Amino acid sequence: MAMNNLLFTTSPVSHKQLFCTFSSLSIHRPSYYSPSPPALHFPTLPSKKSRITRRSIFTAQSKGSNSADAPDRLISAITYFYPFFDGIQYGKYVITQFTPFQTVIQPLIPAIRVFKSFPFNGFLVFLTLYFVVVRNRNFSRYVRFNTMQAIVLDVLLIFPDLLERTFNPRDGVGLDLMMSLDSTVFLFLLVSLIYGTSSCLLGQIPRLPIVADAADRQVL
Repeated sequence: MAMNNLLFTTSPVSHKQLFCTFSSLSIHRPSYYSPSPPALHFPTLPSKKSRITRRSIFTAQSKGSNSADAPDRLISAITYFYPFFDGIQYGKYVITQFTPFQTVIQPLIPAIRVFKSFPFNGFLVFLTLYFVVVRNRNFSRYVRFNTMQAIVLDVLLIFPDLLERTFNPRDGVGLDLMMSLDSTVFLFLLVSLIYGTSSCLLGQIPRLPIVADAADRQVL
């Protein structure tokens, strides 16, 4: 369709006009008794408006690697649910104590159950996002950067998980510290989810602290 538009809209002189021009040149042959020189008909140059139209066609068809059209925004926004679903367990103290968080999480419970239904779902999603999206240059850099940022955010969850498995306090100050750590991790995941999805839906580039620099180094 674009090629047809290019052929029919950007050609200033059609084959019929050229045929009429050469015909007029062959009919009006100069003679010794001709009172005036033959009239030559030259093809007209394309107008400024047609040149602007031609230029706009090429501009509209070009698409850079940092594009953020509607599909790119949607895919990028969805990727930020991955680390949130994977780290939902860190919100067990906050969600049970504060009703507003329960209201926010309630619509996501079916998706969280599907994600947690199989122990290796998180690992399979990680492999899919990294090798199918991040390493696939058919996706724009906008999608690959946001996907890599979500992956790095999920990888960072290994540190609070190691602390919890290593110490695992039952009571006292240790339990209070662990509750504070888990609540902080959950709130950071929730803020990252809201900030990442809203920025992607608006076509902006969310840059999470620490995570963004690591994602930049991975996305070439």
